[in-house]
Amino acid sequence: MKKLPIGISTFSKIRKDNSYIYVDKTKDAYNLIENYKFVFLSRPRRFGKSLFLDTLQEIFEGNKKLFNGLYIYNKWDWENKYPVIKLSFGGNRDINELKRGIFDILELNQEYLDIKCKSVDDYAICFADLIRKTYKKYGKEVVVLIDEYDKPIIDNLDQIEIAKESREVIKRLYTQIKENERYIKFAFLTGVSKFSKASIFSGLNNLEDISLTPKFGTVCGYTQKDIESLFLPYLKGVDLEELQKWYNGYNFLSDRVYNPFDILLFIRNDFKFKNYWFNTGTPSFLIKLFQKGNFNLAKFENIKLKESLLNSFDIDKLNLETIMFQSGYLTISQVIENRRRVDYILTYPNLETKISFNDYLLDYFIKNLTQKGEIQNNLIDILEESNLNQLEITLKSLFASIAYNNFTNNYIENYEGFYASVIYAYFAGAGFDKIIAEDVTNSGRIDLSVFIDEKVYIFEFKIDQSGALKQIKERGYYQKYIDKYKDIYLVGVEFNSKSRSLVKCEWEKIQ
Repeated sequence: MKKLPIGISTFSKIRKDNSYIYVDKTKDAYNLIENYKFVFLSRPRRFGKSLFLDTLQEIFEGNKKLFNGLYIYNKWDWENKYPVIKLSFGGNRDINELKRGIFDILELNQEYLDIKCKSVDDYAICFADLIRKTYKKYGKEVVVLIDEYDKPIIDNLDQIEIAKESREVIKRLYTQIKENERYIKFAFLTGVSKFSKASIFSGLNNLEDISLTPKFGTVCGYTQKDIESLFLPYLKGVDLEELQKWYNGYNFLSDRVYNPFDILLFIRNDFKFKNYWFNTGTPSFLIKLFQKGNFNLAKFENIKLKESLLNSFDIDKLNLETIMFQSGYLTISQVIENRRRVDYILTYPNLETKISFNDYLLDYFIKNLTQKGEIQNNLIDILEESNLNQLEITLKSLFASIAYNNFTNNYIENYEGFYASVIYAYFAGAGFDKIIAEDVTNSGRIDLSVFIDEKVYIFEFKIDQSGALKQIKERGYYQKYIDKYKDIYLVGVEFNSKSRSLVKCEWEKIQ
C-alpha cells in the first residue's frame, strides 16, 4: 500500500513516484482557477489548506507530470505557464519580528524568480515591486498565493494590542494586491479566520470568499466516500460508524468531512481513538474569552448564530462563538432561512472536539487535576449504575475543587450558566455523546439532559432558590421521554452564591 502523507504539504513530494496516498482535489482547483480571480478560503488548522495551495502552484507552473491520472491532467493547458509569488506566514510575537519575517519571505521569492526589489526598507513597496518586475520579466500575469494570511493575528489574540498592530502591518501588505491588479492573473489567500473587510481587506474589496460556497465545501478534508474507497484497505477491522462519531462532522455546506490529520494519525497509531487534531494546538485565547463572559458551555451543543457573525469577526469585537466556528471547535448543523435572513445552528463537529475542548476547559476550572479525574470517573460510574445516592457527595466535591480566582468576572458565582457549564464540561469531557442544554418542552426548558444507554437524566439548577426537583415534576419536563427511554431520572441541584457551594441535590426515578 502507498505511504501516508503525514505532515507533508508539498504536492510534488506526495506525487513523486506516486508513492503516497492522495485524495484528488484537482477538480476543485480547476473549477476555481477557471472561474475566479481573487479568492479567499477559510478552514481550521491542519485541514490541508497548505497542500491545496501548493497544488495550485504546481498547476500554474505547468508541472504536468505530477498530475498524471488526476482530474485536471487532460483539461489544463500545461504549456501556458505563469510565474508564482508565494507567501507563507509563521508565528510572530512582535511587530519587528513580523516585518523581518515578511522581508525574508519576499527575499525567498526574489531568489526563486531571479528578481531584485529596489526597496529594502518598506515591505509593501518591495511586494508591489516584486509583482511588477515579475510581470515584466516573464511577460505573463503573476499568480499570488498567500498561506495562513491571518497567522500573525491569530497567534497574538492573547495580547490584543500586538494583534491590532499585526493587523495594520499585513493590511498594508495585502492592499498591494488590489493596487497591482492589472499584473495579476490569480490570487488565492487561505487562513483560519475571516476578518471583516473593514479591518483587513478594505483595499481588496473584490476578494471572493468561497469558505461556505457549497461547490467548494470539500476542497479540504476527506469525505466519507474517500474513507470507504481510498482508505478502506488501511482501516481493516475498524468500526466505521465509530470512526464517524469520533472524527467526521465538519460541515461547510456540502458533504461533511474529516480532518485529514485525524485519519492519518488514527491509522498510524493502530486505530486508537483519541485526540489527534486538538492536541496540536491549544486555544488559550478561547479560555480568556470564556473567563471574561457569562457563557453556558452546554449551549454550544445547539447554538444559533447570525450569518453576519458566522462569516467574519473583528479584533475589536471578538465573539466567542464566531471564533469557535472559524477555528473548528464548532460546525454547522442546520441552516435556517427566514425570508431574507439566514441563521445557522452550530454544534460540536464530533466526539474528539467535544471531549477535548471540554476537558481542556476543566483544567482551568479546577485546582487539582488528579481530583478532576477522580470526580469524572465517579460521575461516569454514578450515571452508568444509576447510583444517584452518591451524586450529591460527588457534585459537592466537584464545586469545592473550582479555582474561582481563575475568572475575572466577580459575579460568576451568581450566574446559573456557570454551574451548568461546569457540570456539562465534566459529562462532555467524560465522553457522553448525547447531552442537550435547554431542551424545549411544552411547559418550559430543561436545563440539562444527559443520555446514557436506555437512561435519561433531567437536571434543573437553581441559585439561592429552592424547589429545583419540584419544578421538574410540576412542569412535567420528563413527559417527552416517557415512550423513548426505559429509565428516567429527575435531578434537582441547588447552589448558594455566597459560599459558592452545592447545598442540595435531590433525585427521583420516574420509570
